Amino acid sequence: MFCATHPKQALFNVNDQLTETLPVCDHYAGTETRMLKALKIQSDLSSPAGHAVFDVTLDLEDGAPLGGEHDHALMVAELIAGRSNTFGRVGVRLHNPKHPQFEDDINTLVSIAGHRLAYIMLPKLPDADETIIAIESIEHARLHHGIAKRIPIHGLIETHRALQQVDTIAKLSGITSLSFGLMDFVSDHHGAIPSMAMTAQGQFSHPLVLRAKLAISAACHAAGITPSHCVVTEFKDLKALEEAAKRANRELGYMRMWSIH
Repeated sequence: MFCATHPKQALFNVNDQLTETLPVCDHYAGTETRMLKALKIQSDLSSPAGHAVFDVTLDLEDGAPLGGEHDHALMVAELIAGRSNTFGRVGVRLHNPKHPQFEDDINTLVSIAGHRLAYIMLPKLPDADETIIAIESIEHARLHHGIAKRIPIHGLIETHRALQQVDTIAKLSGITSLSFGLMDFVSDHHGAIPSMAMTAQGQFSHPLVLRAKLAISAACHAAGITPSHCVVTEFKDLKALEEAAKRANRELGYMRMWSIH
């Protein structure tokens, strides 16, 4: 005898596996003026329930002036700890783990704003072992400065080795999201991937780029974390942005996308 089953009973509940639900947009800003503007827009565009509709990531890697990295980190830490951080949905991108400024970034941010950091983004992850070391450094700083709650870690996959180990990286304790770094990934191929593969259309058709996107998204879903899609270079073309976001979500399973000011 056939017994009909409702899909809710037959299918897995994906939400039970996800470690957390993140806003669908992650907006990056690197200078103080743009940071303040982004925080103001985030505050003004709150949801009916009073929550942030997008995250803001304050950038130390590309935003800090040469020689002024520490002062830049201090400014960012004070913004995160201050009143401009309305919803507590502000994160920070550090210098990469191999950079001499990395440890100072961690100590500066965690000592001043560790209690209000929504997440820390680690760029240019070299491999799983180096990622573990970076996470341990953040954990050490958190405990040293008496921050009770663990700080979520987001990672940026943009090198060959990190992509080869993405399944392992996605499962590391503390990692809650992985993003695809399109431009550095293309650059790491030293001309083998044409620049058109970074356009809104090309990044969904070039086999090597598409392969990387699929591998990252699949690894994230298997680990129960959030895959975050890369930027679109045609940032003034709203139609191109909308189409890229739809394709990233509906075709590749991405649940979040970058925006860069």
